[in-house]
Amino acid sequence: MLTQTIMQKVYNVLGVLGFVMSGTLVGLSIAAFARIPGWIDDYAATITDDITGTVTEMVPGQVEELMPEIPELPKATGPAIPSIQ
Repeated sequence: MLTQTIMQKVYNVLGVLGFVMSGTLVGLSIAAFARIPGWIDDYAATITDDITGTVTEMVPGQVEELMPEIPELPKATGPAIPSIQ
């Protein structure tokens, strides 16, 4: 009789532990799925900032070499072009 009550208590404890573990798993899963988009956005922003910084350091000299000179604007204009009627 004593072993039967002890075994019943063991089974009850195991049942409660299983319920607590299942509830914890569900709660953590919901929390993770709620936060994953934010983590992805933060990671993407970090990667974008790193790439932007690297490109900004590498490119300025190359861009200045490739840019054509800007022509000066004329001081005066010519006569009007006659319209075709």
